[in-house]
Amino acid sequence: MATTALPPLSGDRGVVLIETRTGSRMWASRLIGALFLAGFLIYGAGSILMNSVVGTPDFLAGVGAKETTLALGAFLMIATTAVDIGKAVFFFPILEPHGKRTAVAYLATMVFEMAMMTVGVLTLLLIIPLADQADSGRLDSTVAQAFGSIAVDANEMAYQIGQLSLAFGALFLCALLYRTGLVPKWLAAWGIAGYALHFVGAGAEIFGAPISLVLLIPGGIFEVTLAIWLLIKGFTPRAVSPSMR
Repeated sequence: MATTALPPLSGDRGVVLIETRTGSRMWASRLIGALFLAGFLIYGAGSILMNSVVGTPDFLAGVGAKETTLALGAFLMIATTAVDIGKAVFFFPILEPHGKRTAVAYLATMVFEMAMMTVGVLTLLLIIPLADQADSGRLDSTVAQAFGSIAVDANEMAYQIGQLSLAFGALFLCALLYRTGLVPKWLAAWGIAGYALHFVGAGAEIFGAPISLVLLIPGGIFEVTLAIWLLIKGFTPRAVSPSMR
């Protein structure tokens, strides 16, 4: 592969250029790593709050006293949209020089994933007016509970479809990371295996086999490991585009 010689660096100008090149790569690396971790924390916190409200068989009866918790949980889960799409956007200029179609596909699948998850969370918010209708007697409590359960199931289905999209796009992402050496090959290979299992788990869940929780663990550990790697080591300098070195 042909290489382009860099102009000699001397004095303060050399120091500034070296710092700029290193800073650009590490700035992007640390930002993406931080967004991976932020997505876990924000969505996880929102999911815990949401499940504390809808996690019991007769959850609708207690919604009135927990509307704030439900709304906060929904807000945090929807806020993950900005985090995860932002992650794909900042990944784009790093991936594009190596494979534009992969960069576009990853961004598109992340947008679709977040759209599905947002639809699911908004469906869950229908529980609040259902609880109000049941409390006021304008809707039979049994009927309201049934509709509330449907809303919970709809959110779960939207979530799994979103995860299916995520796993599909991330498989191509990790294949590119492996091919280019942007991260160590062992880490990229772990990602390929983890997302393949995640894809199978999400697909199985859609068809009624509750195994996604177990199969998402390797992919989840990969994302945390990748985030830590990017925060500490960053993308491999020789693999990033010259403008980011």
